[in-house]
Parts: sequence; structure tokens; C-alpha cells
Amino acid sequence: MRVLAILLALLSVALAEILQNGQLRTNPYPGQVGAIAITASNSSAWKAYPPNATELSYKGRWDSKYISWWSAPGLKFGFTGDNVAISFGNYTDAGVLVAYRVDGQDWQFSNVTANATYLFITPSTTGVNLTTPASAVQTFEMRVTNWAYGVQLAGVWTSSSGGLVKIPNYPMNIEIIGDSLSAGQYATYEGISSYSWGLGEGFGNVEFSITAYPGICLHDSRCYGNLRGQTYQWLHTSDTSGRAIEIWGDNPELWDFATHQAANVVVINLGTNDNNTSNNITNTEYYQSYIQLIDEVHGVWPKAQIILISLWNGFGAVGNTYEQGGAFITEIYQVYQYFNSGEYAKQSFVHYFNTTGILQHNDINPQYHPTDVGHVKLASHLLQYIKLNFGFVFGATGPEVQHDTLYWNDQQDY
Repeated sequence: MRVLAILLALLSVALAEILQNGQLRTNPYPGQVGAIAITASNSSAWKAYPPNATELSYKGRWDSKYISWWSAPGLKFGFTGDNVAISFGNYTDAGVLVAYRVDGQDWQFSNVTANATYLFITPSTTGVNLTTPASAVQTFEMRVTNWAYGVQLAGVWTSSSGGLVKIPNYPMNIEIIGDSLSAGQYATYEGISSYSWGLGEGFGNVEFSITAYPGICLHDSRCYGNLRGQTYQWLHTSDTSGRAIEIWGDNPELWDFATHQAANVVVINLGTNDNNTSNNITNTEYYQSYIQLIDEVHGVWPKAQIILISLWNGFGAVGNTYEQGGAFITEIYQVYQYFNSGEYAKQSFVHYFNTTGILQHNDINPQYHPTDVGHVKLASHLLQYIKLNFGFVFGATGPEVQHDTLYWNDQQDY
């Protein structure tokens, strides 16, 4: 038992660390906030807002119980005053890591848990009242970093002298549909280190949603513990996680597309899991399922431009060099051709994005997923592709997108 206790203690420490090529990253999660108690004796100092307050803008997918799902879901609102606290409900995972920031300040991180209220903003919070008076509106944003965990919003509190303000959505919206490669699995800060995050947040002036979950297939089949594929799950609010099954069973809520902002661009990166022989999905099934998913997307968002990402599927040594693998190369291109011929020819809403040459073998980590640099490279190419082809404009003017990517050499001599 003593050995088990020691191992558990070591594991708990490891979970709070980030390793960079075996080296500990110092202060990997700056910004930890504490829990507070709002009671009858001090409630007069606070102004309460329920989770359905119109001032709150939910990012990504949240269900009717105000539970977050998929990768990097978030919350955004304007506030006045010196204090902001957030209460989390019973369905919040224990110790889930959230990222948060004020206006254009760097991302901060804090672990939160169920049935607790955390004080995120105080007069001493970096950026609060930095260049504006307390009466001015500042923006607060929070994101769930891990694809496997979620939070349930129970309410938001401001100081009694302040309040919440609705922040209007940006006019353009991007949807990313994918698996672990899009969800950010094995990236340093997971969801907010992914290329999907780099794409959406990188524009700085678009809304975006990352409907991606590790192990999921495009074809509606059991894959790596996921009971359904994206042709089914994308139409629903929750993902394929164990917590989703625990809460919703086999009857998950449908996603109400009509009440949410339509996507202008949809990026699809699916097939790596379908390609694994252990999942027994044929090339024909994959092709037909891709047609089905695009029909589903086009059915709810008929004006959206859809981008199909080719699969790099890892790199291998060939002779004395390396070469990119690839998967379903023919099938993905045939799907693109299908939607650019016949009855679809004049619409031209499906596009093919060839990843060949963007990533190299050292952009893939030992867990077979892109490194942080690999995610940045892919996001950068997608940003330019969407900008040049669909008239998007870069709106990011300086605030960080990915956190803690400031690497440099400060030695003049070697």
C-alpha cells in the first residue's frame, strides 16, 4: 500500500507538469484562482447572473444543462466593476483546466471543480483597469482546454457596482470537424494548442467551433471506444465521451443549427482513424460517409464553403530520408471531384486542401500527432488559404494566440 501511495503521489505531481523534450517547463499554468463562498452575509456585495443570462456568449457546443462539449468550448462576456466570479455546477469535471483572459492579455490558467465558485477577476488581476476606468467595459473570455473534460456553468457574479455586457459576435464563423488531430490531443495545452485553435483564434475577428474528438471515425462505426462516427455525432450537441454517455445515454440532444450562427467556412479533417485496419472500415464506406457528411453540412449551411484536408498520416524512413505517408488519398480527392461535377458543378462549395509539404517528419511528436510547431505550421497555411480564397481579413493585432510559444536565442556567441 505504501508503494501504491507513493506512485499515486508521483502521478498527481506529473499531471501538473509540462515536459519539453524531457525538461520541466517553469510555471506552466500561471493564473490559478481560488474558490470563494458567496453567502447571505456577503451577497449584497455581488450581482448574480444565471447561466441563461442574455449577456453571456457561449462558444462551441453547450447543451441545455449548460454543460460544455468537444474541444475548446468557451464563454465570453463584457463586464464593468472590479470583481468577476464564476460558479460551476455538478457536472463539472474535477480539476478541469480552463484558460481565461481579460481583453488582449496573455492567457492564464486555473483548475476548477464542481459545485464551487471561483474569483477570476479582482482589482489586482493583470489587465484590469490597466488603461481604462472601472466604469469602462472590459472583455472576459474563458475556454476549456481539454477535449475529454467539461464544465457546467451555474452562474456568473460581478461586484454589485458593476455588471455584465453582451459582446456581439463577429460576423464570420468557422467550423472545424475532426478527430484527435483537430482536438489537440498531445499538444501542450491540448485544445488551445491545436491547429484548429490557431486557425480560429489566429484570425482574431471570427467566431469558431471545434467539433472534434480523439479516436472518432468519419464513418458511423465504433472506433477506439467511440460508439458513433461523425456522420451521426456532428448533428448532436455532445461528443462521444464517457461523460456524455453517463449524462445523455443513447439519446443525446440534437444541435439546434437554426438558433446558432451559421458557418461561412467548414474545415473537415477526418479519416485517420477510419484508415486503421483495426476499425474495419472499407474505402467504399469511407467515401460514401464523406459524401453523407458533406450533404449534412450543406443541408444546414447551404452557403458555407467546405474545405477537405488531405491526410498526411505520418512519416516514415525511406532509404536515407523521410517521406509523408497519406491515407484515403484517392477517396478524398474523388469526394472533392464529386461535389464539383454534375448537379453540383455550378455551386463550387467544396474545396481540396493538400497538406503535402506543409509538415515534415520532425513536426510529428512521439505520440503520432503534430508538435506545437506542427500545429502552428498547419494553421498558418490554412489562414492564408482561407484569406486568399474566401476574402477573410486578418484581424489579430498582437494578443497571443497559442500560449507560451516564446522561444528565442539570446546568445551572441557559440
